[in-house]
Amino acid sequence: MTKTSSQGSARSESPLDTALSQLRRAIDQLQLSENDWNTLSTPRRVLEVAVPVRRDDGRVEMYKGYRVQYSTTRGPSKGGVRFHQDIDLDETVALAMLMTWKCALTNLPYGGAKGGVAVNPKTLSQAENERLTRRYTSEILPIIGPERDIPAPDVGTDERNMAWMMDTYSVNAGYSVPGVVTGKPIVLGGSLGRTSATGDGVAIAVREALRIKGIDPHRATVAVQGFGKVGYWAALAMENMGLKVVAVSDVNGGVTGFSNVSSIFDYANANGSVIGAPGTENISNEELLGLDVDVLVPAALADAITESTAPKIRAKIVVEGANAPTTPAGDEIMNDKGILVVPDILANSGGVIVSYFEWVQDKQNYFWSASEVKENLNSILMRSITEVSERSASQQVTWREAANMIGVGRVAQAHRLRGLYP
Repeated sequence: MTKTSSQGSARSESPLDTALSQLRRAIDQLQLSENDWNTLSTPRRVLEVAVPVRRDDGRVEMYKGYRVQYSTTRGPSKGGVRFHQDIDLDETVALAMLMTWKCALTNLPYGGAKGGVAVNPKTLSQAENERLTRRYTSEILPIIGPERDIPAPDVGTDERNMAWMMDTYSVNAGYSVPGVVTGKPIVLGGSLGRTSATGDGVAIAVREALRIKGIDPHRATVAVQGFGKVGYWAALAMENMGLKVVAVSDVNGGVTGFSNVSSIFDYANANGSVIGAPGTENISNEELLGLDVDVLVPAALADAITESTAPKIRAKIVVEGANAPTTPAGDEIMNDKGILVVPDILANSGGVIVSYFEWVQDKQNYFWSASEVKENLNSILMRSITEVSERSASQQVTWREAANMIGVGRVAQAHRLRGLYP
């Protein structure tokens, strides 16, 4: 695939390189044709937009925005909106590709998408953030919709951004369209359980991986890299399951020695970081990766586990809460060490699963209880975990390879059944 940005081509192991490498491997293992490779390795629609924003002091600044609809073969495309200063088109394509396989793996009636704006949201006031969100939404408005492409929160965005996106779309439509985005506030058609869904799914994956490895969860120890909307909820859910979370970290570094997850979360909310929490010992993010624990959960950004950091990992199980946290070289090293790696498209699929529930509820105008959401999330995720585990065992492949084979295989089959128009 031709590189879509100079920044992406300058990186030796970019998220796009990683995603394409995994796709190539799956196609070879499934014995698909080069026609399949050509189809599956190419995004269906790529949109790059200029996003002008009037700052509070009157200055107008320009930002780059993206929306990539990687596939619509199995249904409308689905994927988050990321506000982060380092995103580029290559990364957006890669994440949209992973969303495609993730939705197919969990058998949701979606294709994959991803979008975002190259901006540090911490530099924006709330009014500037709203203007940025609304202008970005207006720029991508022609290609989104509840039957076309349904955005959701991601890194740097939350339910407030989704409320602004929904309102911008609805104002242009002339009536309220709650199903255009997911991850909305409850009062605007959001779903109970959506905020914690990705972290809850990670915890379920950890629980099942421990069971398969024969490790008692009540004696298991966990380290979580990344203490945001995925890492925190995963840590809290795992603690409620009886696991001992011994270390967490954010962009500034990590801590060990705390008594419970909630106390660290409260401190981080009040002080902007987990660093310096009373009674804790500071460690670096790299030191956290090398802790002697049963489970490691990388839940920050891409490329945390690389050729240089993977040899230091001592965990028996790695459950990927982040998207593309492992490079191919890092993956190979962990496989050689016998570490069970639960891949991102399986481990962090709880978010898109409950987003699907929200979309269904919006279409029906009938809303479920929190217990119904959790029960249905567990049911779908357990089915997918079982399929991956059985494929891995029957074909002697890693869990990542098994997950990609299932997801890619379903999209390829859908392509063949729909045919090529004209």
